Amino acid sequence: MANTISMPEGQKHLVESISMSNGLTAVFIELLVISGSIVTQTNRERELIIWLAQHDQSIVGIGTIGFDIDEMPWTLDYFDQEKDFLIRTITSAINGLGWSRLGYEPRKDWIIEQLEHFQLMISTFDKQFVNETQYREWSEIEENDDNPTIPLCNNGI
Repeated sequence: MANTISMPEGQKHLVESISMSNGLTAVFIELLVISGSIVTQTNRERELIIWLAQHDQSIVGIGTIGFDIDEMPWTLDYFDQEKDFLIRTITSAINGLGWSRLGYEPRKDWIIEQLEHFQLMISTFDKQFVNETQYREWSEIEENDDNPTIPLCNNGI
């Protein structure tokens, strides 16, 4: 089974979708999450990394993590900063940030090709295709939810 990451319907003609095997997808997500976790500085950036981490196949199931770029939790107010952060995260992953934290040595040529393609997708993604409903639904905390989408800090402050 393969996982596919695609542009939104109105931009599919601009950049081809990424289709990856389950193994390659696992490495792809792990490297993005590790790299992003290292470079993140704001809560909004952390939210984007949490969203990516929630697409870990070991959590949600093999072959089930494909998504369209517009399904990510973008916001209109911070779109440019979010896009810059993701490009910085991808660039850092391409440059090897966090690779030493993996318990294995991935095929660099395969993963770098996919990361570069994903970077092109993020760079091409246009603000007009942001659907803030995706963010609101993803981040909403429901009453009595013991496992909220965005982890809460409960340190009494």
